[in-house]
Amino acid sequence: MEERTPPKGTVTQRAIEEIKAMIAEGRLHPGERLPTERDLAAQLGLSRSSMREAVRALTAMGVLEARHGSGIYVTRLEAGDLLETFGVVADLSRGERLVELLEVRRVLESTATALAAARIDADGLAEVAKHLEAMNGTDDPEQILAHDLEFHRVVNAASGNETMAAILEGLSSRTFRARVWRGHVEEGALDRTRREHARIHRALLARDPEAARAAAAAHVGEVEEWLRTQLDAGGDAAG
Repeated sequence: MEERTPPKGTVTQRAIEEIKAMIAEGRLHPGERLPTERDLAAQLGLSRSSMREAVRALTAMGVLEARHGSGIYVTRLEAGDLLETFGVVADLSRGERLVELLEVRRVLESTATALAAARIDADGLAEVAKHLEAMNGTDDPEQILAHDLEFHRVVNAASGNETMAAILEGLSSRTFRARVWRGHVEEGALDRTRREHARIHRALLARDPEAARAAAAAHVGEVEEWLRTQLDAGGDAAG
């Protein structure tokens, strides 16, 4: 059954906010075990049932984790764990919402690519080149998609901003990309996609942040514009 965050203003929501405050204020640390449900409820002046629901909701959010036979612990609180919901939104969105997500990806990915141009190391450049070469060596859309995902994952990680990379990981999930790519690639966009990735690679090699920013923005923007055209024409590009 899907976990949902309780409505604001409920006792359970208050319990959620109390636990979050304990973490934010340093009274609970990443990896630390929570007090027992009874002790925590008494400490916060809440019912055990409300505390149980709060723990369940925070576990679904990736803030807490249940360890069988051991208790409830604060997670490592890493961006990738806390931002998984971006992937869910991307996978389930349709129509205009897909366009909005591509707009967000264009803004963030162009920034991440610009940062990567200044920060990427030799190993990162070699990884980017490997995936570009693999994309150039096949006409199989599934293989190109796989290497496209890895190409951008390496670049985004090289930005040095883990939170931004985690958001982009969600916005660039394989399911989301496959849905958008399906029609785009069928319309003969493979050669253009290869050229766009090569342009990004050249900007990274040149350590040119502004060229990298422009190349990444143009790359995502082209897909965004294609999707807008499909929607305006009444097509189901997001199906």
